[in-house]
Amino acid sequence: MAAPEFDDATRTALEAAAFRRLVQHFRERSDVQNIDLMNLAGFCRNCLSKWYRAAAEEKGLALTYDEAREIIYGMPYKEWQALHQKEASAEQLAAFAVAQPKDH
Repeated sequence: MAAPEFDDATRTALEAAAFRRLVQHFRERSDVQNIDLMNLAGFCRNCLSKWYRAAAEEKGLALTYDEAREIIYGMPYKEWQALHQKEASAEQLAAFAVAQPKDH
């Protein structure tokens, strides 16, 4: 069975809704550390922030990395770190060294 084809406006609306749900999920799951996301999926909240900023830049919109992170995290990054970020274990750091994509 082939996936349905949507017009550009519908596809964009669906992608935007899925993106908003992903961001909300990350905000709700602050227990999931970025290093775990990187080790398992090859991207994290910071990557998503960079992609968001790049998309804004492609549209000619000025957006700093810190502003993009605040959009993704739902608060300033330093605040999120203080509330939710835990010290990475030796095992997490070792896995990160092996799994880290070369473009990060």
